[in-house]
Amino acid sequence: MSETRGRINILLIGGGGREHALACAIARSARLDKLYVTHPQNPGIAGLGIAVDVPVHAKELYRAVQFCEHKQIGLVVIGPEDPLAEGFADALAAPGRLVFGPGKAGAMLEADKAWCKTVLREAMVPTAEGREFTDVDAAVNYAASRSEPPVVKAAGLAKGKGVIVASSTAEACDAIRRIMVDRVFGDAGRKVLVEERLSGREVSVLAITDGRSILVLPPCQDHKRLLDGDRGPNTGGMGAFCPSDAIDEATMSRIEREILVPTVDALKRDGIDYRGVLYAGLMLTPAGPKVLEYNVRFGDPECQPLMARLKSDVVELMLGACTRTLDEVDVEWDPRPAACVVLASAGYPEEPRRGAEITGIEAAEAMQDVRVYHAGTARDGQGRLVTAGGRVLSVVALGETLAEACERAYAACGKIRFEGMQMRRDIGSAVAAGRTPAAVHRA
Repeated sequence: MSETRGRINILLIGGGGREHALACAIARSARLDKLYVTHPQNPGIAGLGIAVDVPVHAKELYRAVQFCEHKQIGLVVIGPEDPLAEGFADALAAPGRLVFGPGKAGAMLEADKAWCKTVLREAMVPTAEGREFTDVDAAVNYAASRSEPPVVKAAGLAKGKGVIVASSTAEACDAIRRIMVDRVFGDAGRKVLVEERLSGREVSVLAITDGRSILVLPPCQDHKRLLDGDRGPNTGGMGAFCPSDAIDEATMSRIEREILVPTVDALKRDGIDYRGVLYAGLMLTPAGPKVLEYNVRFGDPECQPLMARLKSDVVELMLGACTRTLDEVDVEWDPRPAACVVLASAGYPEEPRRGAEITGIEAAEAMQDVRVYHAGTARDGQGRLVTAGGRVLSVVALGETLAEACERAYAACGKIRFEGMQMRRDIGSAVAAGRTPAAVHRA
């Protein structure tokens, strides 16, 4: 199957909950020799790999290249979007060393939403209508001219928080000013997209591609808003479940035929050899599935329930993508659904509080079919586990039904404590109860 045989050394770049889930899956692989990690400050990741002893950042990538050569790294796995957008995959790829993740050109699908919109239009992929702006007054005037409040997006990388679904035209205009003038999302706000609102049910479809073949993963459903009932500000994601019941076989076939395949073909026509994860955020509108956005890596928290359900060797999947042999890889999933609940710090997403002691993880993990992934945690000077970021932990549970998975995940969350802990209490609840989730409006 893969051109690379035998056991190999692997470097995992990234330190969040997604990377902890990937580290757990990689650690189970029969192909793994040694796992090296760039973020040992994540206590969950630290116990699974060997700490990289050189800086791994864009300004000194030559040191990471030297490290890979010295440690005979055979596969580099890049988790987050930032290093992909900075061209880590291009710099670290070498004869005898594979990289799972697209190069800088392909990563523009996520790093530049305006460029992505152009690709989608040219490929005739269904998506929201909209315009891009670099001038704040032109963007405000356009938003004010719309018949209903538009959706405003920072065009660059904004950690999943750069989308404002305005409830009024005034709110949309204010969002444009905050993004472009106040720079609430930093450089991501140098350019904005002002788009029509789409109605329907939102789902996440992730696929792995080798640039020729596409392996569609079980669909997930993310919960972006901070509060129950999809209220409050957008976050990086407060929970997810997998598989989503929103997509039947016919709809998935349509998504693959009308969205995924044309996107990969369009990249190929532009000379972009895309290998890695292609994550489509979709709205299931009355006119059919439409693309809200593309990400170029596993979602967080979608990755966590996906890895909990994956029974196959994740390294074989990654090697298949890297060596263009993905069509030779067999994939097996646990048939049971998985639910993921994110536990967040007080003050998240605006100003997350750090340093609160965390207890109860051992009790949660002692439960059957429960896994706890570390995201924003650290050890303090006394060796205590404390909060160190906005999204602190991802609690994942499997169950015979989604209702059982959700019940088990929340029971595990009930054993974990830290001051100011936030969580949504309705992850998967509508589907688990047999109800159709209310339609949402986004672009």
